[in-house]
Amino acid sequence: MKPMRNKRKYRFSKLGIVNLTVFIFLMGVAFSPFAGTCSRSSTAEAATDNPLLKSEAIQFATKYQEAIREIYKQVNPAVIRIETEQTVEVNHPFFNDPMFRRFFQVPEGQEKQKRAGLGSGFIISSDGFAVTNFHVVQKVDKITVRLTNGKEYTAKAVGSDANSDIALIKIEGAKNLKTVFLGDSDKIEVGDFALAIGNPFGLQSTLTTGIISSKGQDVNSADGVSRIQTDASINPGNSGGPLINIRGEVIGINQMIYSQSGGSVGIGFAIPINHAKHIVEKLKKGQKITQGYIGVSVDPEVTDEKLKLLGVEGKSGLIVAQVVIGSPAYKAGIVANDFITTIDGKAAEKFSVLKAAVLQKGPGASIEIKLFRQGKEMTVSVKIAEAPQRR
Repeated sequence: MKPMRNKRKYRFSKLGIVNLTVFIFLMGVAFSPFAGTCSRSSTAEAATDNPLLKSEAIQFATKYQEAIREIYKQVNPAVIRIETEQTVEVNHPFFNDPMFRRFFQVPEGQEKQKRAGLGSGFIISSDGFAVTNFHVVQKVDKITVRLTNGKEYTAKAVGSDANSDIALIKIEGAKNLKTVFLGDSDKIEVGDFALAIGNPFGLQSTLTTGIISSKGQDVNSADGVSRIQTDASINPGNSGGPLINIRGEVIGINQMIYSQSGGSVGIGFAIPINHAKHIVEKLKKGQKITQGYIGVSVDPEVTDEKLKLLGVEGKSGLIVAQVVIGSPAYKAGIVANDFITTIDGKAAEKFSVLKAAVLQKGPGASIEIKLFRQGKEMTVSVKIAEAPQRR
C-alpha cells in the first residue's frame, strides 16, 4: 500500500499576490549591489541629527572657523611671494691652484655663482608698494614678485633699514592691487589670536594660526625694539609676511624664529607694525633712517632692596645706572639713580619702552620722562640727538 498523502489546495487572493510581489522586491533591494549606497544615503541624512550641532561650544568653534576662512580670503591676495637672485663669489682652495685652473679652464679670480632666495611680503598700496624684511632683499640683483593669482612682476628696492630689518619695495607695472589693513600693535594682549600667511619652504600662500605668546620680547635686535612673540608656525620663507589679528589687520612683520633644527618649534618673532609704520613712511619719502640717542644706561636688575634705598618701594620702573657726559640726558639733568616711571605717558616696565620712544621719534624730537629722585617726583624733557657713528 502506498502511504496516504495529505493534499491541500492553496488559493491566493489578488491582494496577497500584490503583498508577495512587494516583499520579493524589497528583499532584492536589500541584497542588491546598490544596498550599500542606499545605506550611506540614509546615514548622511541622519547626520543632520548630530547632537553636537546643537552644542553652543561647537557653534562657537564653527563661527571661529568661518572667521579664519574669511580672513584668509581677504588678506591672502595682498600677500606676495618674493623670489630673489644674487650673484655671490665662491672662494674655493682649488680655484687658486694654477694647474686646476688650466685643466678645468677656470678663469682667473674668484668663481661667481647665482644664489636664489625666497621670502614673503605684503602690499600696502594699490599702486604696488610692499613691505618685507631687509634680509629678504639684501644685496640682491633681481627681485621677482608673484601674486596669488599667478601673475609675476619685477620689483625694485625703494629703501631699507638694516637695524629694523625692514625694507620697502615697489612692484613695477602693477595697478589696482589688493592691500592689507594695518592694525595697532600697541593694543595687542597676550592670548590674542594670531595668524601668519606666507610661503614657508617655498609652499605657496599657507596659513598658520596661534596666539600672541608675548608682546615685549627683547631678542637682541639692532633697533632696540621689542618683538611680538607668537606660536603661529613661522618657517624659512615666512620672513617679511604679515602677522594678523582676528580682525584681519596686520599687527606685525614676521621676522625670525628660535629653533635649533631650523624649523618651527612654536617660538616666532615679529616686528610690531607700529614701529614699521614709522620706518616705512620715511622710506617712502626717501628719508634717511637715523637712530635716536639720549645717552643713558639702566640697571639690568631691579630688586626690592634697591627700590627701598631709592624710596620707591612697590613702584615699577627703570633705575638709571649711567649718564654719558654731554649727552641729551645729561643736558636735561638726569643723573645716576634716578628712577624712571613713565616715558611719554607709557609705563617704563622695560628698557625697550625707552628705546622704542627714542627710536620712533628720532633725532630732533623730544620725549617726556617722569622720574623719582630722592623720593620726589619730577618731569624732564629730553631732546633726542642722532646716535654717534660706531667705528
